[in-house]
Amino acid sequence: MAGRYDSNPFEEEEVNPFAEQSGRGKGSGQSNYGGGAFYMTNPGSVAPAATSRLSPLPPEPADYDHGTTVDIPLDSAKDLRKKEKELQAKEAELKKREQELKRREDAVSRAGVVIEEKNWPPFFPIIHHDIANEIPIHLQKLQYVAFTTLLGLVGCLLWNIIAVTLAWIKGEGPTIWFLAIIYFISGVPGAYVLWYRPLYRAMRTDSALKFGWFFLCYVFHIAFCVFAAVAPPIIFKGKSLTGILPAIDVLGDHALVGIFYFIGFGFFCLESLISIWVIQQVYMYFRGSGKTAEMKRDAARHTMMAAL
Repeated sequence: MAGRYDSNPFEEEEVNPFAEQSGRGKGSGQSNYGGGAFYMTNPGSVAPAATSRLSPLPPEPADYDHGTTVDIPLDSAKDLRKKEKELQAKEAELKKREQELKRREDAVSRAGVVIEEKNWPPFFPIIHHDIANEIPIHLQKLQYVAFTTLLGLVGCLLWNIIAVTLAWIKGEGPTIWFLAIIYFISGVPGAYVLWYRPLYRAMRTDSALKFGWFFLCYVFHIAFCVFAAVAPPIIFKGKSLTGILPAIDVLGDHALVGIFYFIGFGFFCLESLISIWVIQQVYMYFRGSGKTAEMKRDAARHTMMAAL
């Protein structure tokens, strides 16, 4: 009886499910309980494909350099050669045009024709004016002062219009206003054409005849400025110009108009003084450079050509 109950059927047997048993296949464990067999599968033996749906990445090559750059050609060699030929053709065409333009400029300069590009005033070019690049350095100051007298004449005639307009409003009549407009319209372009442009070209080309033309016309300019500063009562009692005589006459009736006339008188006086200084300096340069004899020779030659 004792041998019959040696083993306790209710005693639990410690079984390692991960232990490999011989004869039951690799990766499986077996436990006997009550005459039955219990098998457990080793979870370590599950294939990786069963637990992940992503395919594994291919291995990197051992000699791969992460710092290297890959050059991707944007154009083929044929396209580059084609563009290079086009650029060379355009460059050759530009050189040809430049040579043709230079040839024409040389021909024009040999013929004595000067091309003047309008560049002044900058906001609305109406005349050619470039003292810094075209006038010799020792004559630039004198040319600038002469240009100041041209602008001064513009200012004097413009102020004359304002003063005469005020006098017209105060009852002096519209005739003096129309005369003031005529002075401005004819005086400003006339001064530029008759004496400033000849002086500019004389300074640039050192032409004796152009100097002579400047002296002739600039004398009339000075005479007009002196006449306007006095404004004798010859034409409509002289009230079409802001001189000293009409200023005194108007001051008794209309003080404001008289003040405007006195300011105009001061402008014409200043213009006259600066103009006298300019013609004096130009004449000194003209005599000192020996242009007097040259002008006489040119005048004699032109007179002979006209006679023939």
